[in-house]
Amino acid sequence: MPVEGFWIFDTAQVNVELISGHLTITQPSEVKAYVDAFATLDDMAVYGDRAQALITRARDALL
Repeated sequence: MPVEGFWIFDTAQVNVELISGHLTITQPSEVKAYVDAFATLDDMAVYGDRAQALITRARDALL
């Protein structure tokens, strides 16, 4: 999981916020790396009932 936050602007630019600064990435191969990372995170995301069930299981494990 990336530590930094990033924003993808089309396929031309990625802005990355780091703890110590800010990057603007425009090199196509580097932009693709962030697009691919986002796709991986998107595939892992859950919504709605599945998200609620995941949250409930996590909460119950802590009780």
